[in-house]
Amino acid sequence: MTTIFIANRSVIVSRVARAAHALGYRAVGVASEADKDLPYISDLDDHRVLPGSRPAETYLNIDVIIQAALDMGANAIHPGYGFLAENTAFADRVREAGLVWIGPPNGAMQKMASKKDAKELARKLEVPVIPGDTQAVTDLDDAKVRAELIGYPIMLKAAAGGGGIGMSVVKKEKALERALDDARQKGRDFFGDDTVILEKFIENPHHVEIQVLSDKHGNHTHLFERECSVQRRNQKLIEECPSPFITEETRQKMCAAAVRLCEGVEYEGAGTVEFVVDAEQGFYFLEMNTRIQVEHGVTEMCTGIDIVAWQIRVALGEQLSEDVMNASLNGTALEARICVEDANKRFLPSPGVVNEVKWPERTKSVRVESGVLSGNEVTPFYDSMVGKVIAFGKTRDDAITQLDSALTEMRWSGTAVNIDFHRQVLSEPTFKAGIYDTSYIKRVLGLKY
Repeated sequence: MTTIFIANRSVIVSRVARAAHALGYRAVGVASEADKDLPYISDLDDHRVLPGSRPAETYLNIDVIIQAALDMGANAIHPGYGFLAENTAFADRVREAGLVWIGPPNGAMQKMASKKDAKELARKLEVPVIPGDTQAVTDLDDAKVRAELIGYPIMLKAAAGGGGIGMSVVKKEKALERALDDARQKGRDFFGDDTVILEKFIENPHHVEIQVLSDKHGNHTHLFERECSVQRRNQKLIEECPSPFITEETRQKMCAAAVRLCEGVEYEGAGTVEFVVDAEQGFYFLEMNTRIQVEHGVTEMCTGIDIVAWQIRVALGEQLSEDVMNASLNGTALEARICVEDANKRFLPSPGVVNEVKWPERTKSVRVESGVLSGNEVTPFYDSMVGKVIAFGKTRDDAITQLDSALTEMRWSGTAVNIDFHRQVLSEPTFKAGIYDTSYIKRVLGLKY
């Protein structure tokens, strides 16, 4: 084992490369034509530029990705997040090429890939689930009957979806037909599967997720929770560890449920079990992401555990150490996703050339993962996130102060960016009190998306 190929782009490539180098391995990867000048390239020991810029031509092109890995002498592939990270066909091809797959086994990925199947399994394992029906909706009349039985508001979901894609809240029957058509269309377009399921919508919930780690020897553990309720379009903008909302009793129950799910699917590697939590601390399984999460860094800063390094170590057969199995929380960390988008214009992406950018200084309390430098172009081909700023404090107030201070150091020109939005949130009383939920951006800040 000498070389890890990172099948992704931008900040997650730099993050995995850092872990690989710390373990003594080379890190190699690829860049599309649109990405060839981005700073993550300098963190790789070798790379190839792929012809084209669109995801289907580049980061989603399994044949091209595997050939590039073989050409650069890779022994293993780390998929990062997004793109091919939860694609079982890709994982199969990696193994068939004689490479180590740094991720969970296909059986676990398949069981968690469908929201319908995952919900049925969670119920069998006595993990609380949102009231609803895991059977696929057949047509509009079927959806009307089920919605009436469950009671409005309901949530329609593309069963194979993720990242908030193909999800919509329906408050009245007259909106059902359009929502069903939209969920099916997005399921087909993004996941190649138009299966739709229907469940009760928990109004104004908290989005709380549990970080889990498992090895090949049957050991499963959790690294506590993250609060991820500052969202637009069901996608996160600020995350923190631990949650300021849930009680210690709820924390213990949620973490135990997440570990129980890992045991039930015979999980291996890093993953995240996501829950919604209602105002009375009732919690319900949402989905499991069988990969590293964008926000894993807040957990790392609070526990001292290098999650990405443990992904690699587990894939190579190592057993989770005692410090991982008995991890504890030490302080609070918050992450701000830096995105080229305008919060005052429905958070619409703002691609273009970044004329000037100055990232905050990196310290023991501030972690910066930067995806662009001055003069780089942010293209419309990929997600609008161009970096992350994470701050740690012994208390939550300390962490908020550290993050706000770091964001004041930033300079940005050339495109819209959400730095001012983050600073607005950090100073807002509801957020500072830790009682915000997923309706926060619309209900408290009055911003539309």
